[in-house]
Amino acid sequence: MSTATSCAAARSCAWRYGTTAPSGSWCARATPSPEVVQRKLKSHGRYPYSGITERKDYDWPDGKRLAVYIGFNIEHFEFGAGLGAALGPRNPEPDVLNFSWRDYGNRVGVWRCLELFEALKLPVGAIINTALYDYCPEVVDALVKRGDELIAHGHTNSERQGEMAPDAERALLIECRERIKKESGTAPLGWLSPWISESAVTPDLLAETGYKYTLNWAHDDQPIKFKTKMSGLWSIPYPQELNDIPMIIARQMDARDFADVIVDNFDEMLAQAKAQPLVMGIALHPYIVGQPYRLRHLRRALQHIANSSAVWFTTPGKIWEAVAK
Repeated sequence: MSTATSCAAARSCAWRYGTTAPSGSWCARATPSPEVVQRKLKSHGRYPYSGITERKDYDWPDGKRLAVYIGFNIEHFEFGAGLGAALGPRNPEPDVLNFSWRDYGNRVGVWRCLELFEALKLPVGAIINTALYDYCPEVVDALVKRGDELIAHGHTNSERQGEMAPDAERALLIECRERIKKESGTAPLGWLSPWISESAVTPDLLAETGYKYTLNWAHDDQPIKFKTKMSGLWSIPYPQELNDIPMIIARQMDARDFADVIVDNFDEMLAQAKAQPLVMGIALHPYIVGQPYRLRHLRRALQHIANSSAVWFTTPGKIWEAVAK
């Protein structure tokens, strides 16, 4: 090898491997490269990778291929403290503007939404703070009367579960489960953390305290069984795109476009479900979609879905029952 060729090779090697070949016949590219050992990324360890096109096929009840549910988040917030979605700039506490905007959902929006669900004969998975029992128990009573599923959602959305110590988190899970059972007659099967805030041990604690599924994870379009210290916890798909808080509040999408997103997502998933059984959730908050101008567009989207006979309209608990049996 000529010196010129060797030097060209050396420059190439220096760029690629961080080494320089000497002049003469020796070339760094002719020698074996050192073994590459990379750091393995930290894993949650809750499930292994599985591509959706490689899984076992099955049907939903009555041979349906697409399961659709509404996750109806009904929340209560502490006045003058804690967390909360904001319509406009946050004010010093007490932030009357944003608190009262959220409270509209429990006083007006929830009832308008329930009228819509009733008209379309759609069941809902009602994701509730247990503080509702202290503030507006009539709302929970109406959900129970309709036969909707009650899903535990912490005590209030003014706090984050993931910031709690394990003993405090365990106590919260037990208290919410027992409160719903005491007030409404049936212990909840499922859990959605306030603000979807988890600690590293939340799935283990959910399984330990008797919950059957979590809605916290948005990683799939099918239910997935989690690995926990005590077996039995499932993850039911819960949407972060078909969700009025990230889309309308965070991304400032208007109601017409949000309704179009629901329709387009439904039509596409209905076609995809011919190959695999899928779950489509729609996450709604009454202080957002219960506003009259947004409700009009939501009605259009839900009417489009309700007109389909190819869909299993259901709740997360029924989905869990179908996969866990």
